[in-house]
Amino acid sequence: MSHATTERILRPSRGFTGLNLAELWRFRELLWLLAWRDVLVRYKQTYLGIAWAVLQPVLTMVVFSVVFGRWVKLPALDAPYSILVLAALVPWQFFANALTESSASLVASARIISKVYFPRLIVPLSAVLGGVIDTVIAVAILFLLMPVYGVHFRPQLFLLPLFFLVAFLPALAAGVWFSALNVKYRDVRYIVPFITRIGMYVTPIGFLWQKLVPEKWWLLFNLNPLTGAIDGFRWCVLGDSFLPWWPGFFLGVGLSVVLLISGLIYFRQVERTFADVV
Repeated sequence: MSHATTERILRPSRGFTGLNLAELWRFRELLWLLAWRDVLVRYKQTYLGIAWAVLQPVLTMVVFSVVFGRWVKLPALDAPYSILVLAALVPWQFFANALTESSASLVASARIISKVYFPRLIVPLSAVLGGVIDTVIAVAILFLLMPVYGVHFRPQLFLLPLFFLVAFLPALAAGVWFSALNVKYRDVRYIVPFITRIGMYVTPIGFLWQKLVPEKWWLLFNLNPLTGAIDGFRWCVLGDSFLPWWPGFFLGVGLSVVLLISGLIYFRQVERTFADVV
């Protein structure tokens, strides 16, 4: 006597409407596990370990301070130039590291993707979340150096998480886009380092763009999603003299939302091919 068997095939739905946030929530433990794994792997078998999270922003701040602060003497509006730079480095390094890690995350997780079903969006999302710890450490360094340079506590420092979100949105949007593209087009791994190198110079890390960029280019310059985050960080740390921060804030958030939504749509369209291509 034969028994009929039922075969069930699980396939991801298409389009933005197929983004099942409830499913992401059910797999939240896997999300935290992968995020923590990324942190451990990043500093595994390094002599200094997590200390690199301290050295990276500090050494970069020193280089900028010597080259652009003392030699070039870029304007800093009477603020300590080192703090001006470090306040900008916090959101920038989060974005750069998140983009680097997330763009390669799907390919690096090929074994898991090809064997087990789970929402694939968890992979690039966990890579972005893995950089939060480094950012917390960088903010702690910023707080420690503020009194050393005579910068006092300000109530708007409590708004730093808001401006961190402005940096988180483009980091996630770029991570979703480039991680999906990297599965099919392996040229992405060469493009991402180029983007981070060029981005460091076109993003106002070592300078005040209001003082150096001609006014006719201000709108174009504020299309950089990191401009609003950096201006916001500087305003929180150094005070009202660094207003206005809102043009870059609203433009950056708007552009990031558009990039994130379009990235999620593309991610859902190609997600079903990941296990075969990766």
